[in-house]
Amino acid sequence: MPQNLLGIGNLTNKLTKILFTHIKHSLPEIMKEIRDKVKDTENDLRDLGPPMPSEATEKMQLLWNMITEFIQTYKNMISGKYDSKRSMNSSDP
Repeated sequence: MPQNLLGIGNLTNKLTKILFTHIKHSLPEIMKEIRDKVKDTENDLRDLGPPMPSEATEKMQLLWNMITEFIQTYKNMISGKYDSKRSMNSSDP
């Protein structure tokens, strides 16, 4: 066996070249997969709507708005008024 194929240094060089080639061929697919997952995650976040408020006063305002909306919807149902916003949501799964 030729001397230039023996030794730890030669083995290290050969394995480094193999690893580099493997990374070079795999990296585009990995990057595409990351971009796809980021896009899916951004779409999921957009579907969730705006983030919850972080300040206590904003949280209280959100809670009051939700309570007021619930009360108004309840009043409308009791009085027989049609609420198009609620009827669309009720058909959602």
